[in-house]
Amino acid sequence: MTIPASPMTVLEAIEQRRSVRAYTQEMVSKEAVDVLLAAAIRAPTAIHEEPWVFVIIQDIQRLQRLSEQVKKHFIREAAHASLHRGGQTLSQTFSQPDFNVFYDANTLIVICTDNPRPFAVADCWLAAENLMLAACTLGLGTCVIGSAQGALNTPGVKAQLGIPAEITAVAPIIVGFPAGQTPASPRKPPRVLV
Repeated sequence: MTIPASPMTVLEAIEQRRSVRAYTQEMVSKEAVDVLLAAAIRAPTAIHEEPWVFVIIQDIQRLQRLSEQVKKHFIREAAHASLHRGGQTLSQTFSQPDFNVFYDANTLIVICTDNPRPFAVADCWLAAENLMLAACTLGLGTCVIGSAQGALNTPGVKAQLGIPAEITAVAPIIVGFPAGQTPASPRKPPRVLV
């Protein structure tokens, strides 16, 4: 599948992309997912390894169960660290029964690799940015859920999701239709050292 033409330029997509944390219940179509994957695999890749493989989950109940597993895993791992967000520790946020780490999005795309080479993880993150910019041009919101990475790499979760043991989850990204506007977050100016 080819990526459809969009009236949005790359620079406009970069400017308009947001980490969206509120979604409608409208399902992301298979066609849209195909476009996102087509964009992801066009990312730069060291020595043309193309190390990425994808896990796609579009089952709301499964995502809710996975959210609970991620929360428990994250709380255990973060117990000794004082990770703060808005004056509240992330462990406190993750302990709230109604908190869903996937923000009720109906699609999770996990960019993974089975390649142990040094640049495989970097290549997956490049694919992630392509995917998120493509989603923006389609009117979809995305958010990297880094807190899910640890749980997605545990043997139990891998077994539940059918992910082979040798696969490493690198970039968990939720995708969906934004519920309302997400304001731009401020950015510091570039620091040029030399």
